[in-house]
Amino acid sequence: MSVFAIVFPLLFIASLGFFASRFKWFSREQVSGISQFAFFVSIPALLFNAMLKVSLAETLNPAIFVSFYGPVLLCFGLSLLLFRLLSHKPLADLALMGLGGSYSNTLLVGLPVVIATFGPAQMKSVFLLIPFHSALLFGLTFLVAGKAQASNNGVGVLKTVLLNPVVLSISLGLLGNLGGLSLPAPMTGALEMLAKPAIACALFVLGANLNHYHIGEGWRQALLLSLLKLLLLPTLVWLLASLLGVTGVERAVAVLLAASPLGVNAYLIALQLKQDEDVIASAVVISSAMSVLTVMFWLSVLT
Repeated sequence: MSVFAIVFPLLFIASLGFFASRFKWFSREQVSGISQFAFFVSIPALLFNAMLKVSLAETLNPAIFVSFYGPVLLCFGLSLLLFRLLSHKPLADLALMGLGGSYSNTLLVGLPVVIATFGPAQMKSVFLLIPFHSALLFGLTFLVAGKAQASNNGVGVLKTVLLNPVVLSISLGLLGNLGGLSLPAPMTGALEMLAKPAIACALFVLGANLNHYHIGEGWRQALLLSLLKLLLLPTLVWLLASLLGVTGVERAVAVLLAASPLGVNAYLIALQLKQDEDVIASAVVISSAMSVLTVMFWLSVLT
């Protein structure tokens, strides 16, 4: 399958969501309803069903984990240091810069790209990566900002992350897999029906949400964050994965997740910390637009 054939359906659905929101064919409340269905029902059904059936012996490869999270942590630190040198602000005031240079939109962009490229059977490669992503980076962000002990915000966010439907669905699927759980055929069929609209809903919501984010005065910092996120991070993941002997689909999945744009949840963290909201909102928009090219580039290299 050509790169265009992989990317076009994803862009089409996201663009449909953008214009549906832009021209008010769908209100914010209606988009919120689709988002609720996607993230609390459809995507969890997809992940639980896949996790229940996957061969764990093939899935649990620590080298994939190191290949992805080593560069993620490195980019978090490099982003902090770079903006420290450029702005001379204390690190506590730059926590969002670390998040902006390392946090990927794994669900709205990464997962759809992986499924469109390699099919649902290859979702096993993402199971080791997705559950820890938000918890690790949000926790680091609050720690650097000095908020983890000074307020309950950090604890509250981490609880929300650890108990969210995506993490819970993967965890319950894992427990069922380890316990040899076999669902009756009608229940399996119901889960598969719920899972089918997951990717389309996620992409539609992504496009619709982008209509509400705008490029502001912090566009220069946002552009720099986007370059770090979309160019440096996936390159480091590719290099480390190659050094550790991770190749083929597993390396491709890790790189594609790293090449995804800045996740929209980073903006929610910026609002909670009251720090660099304008820069992060701009980075979400810029990185999402640029990721069309970077994802296509990595698809041409990896497939």
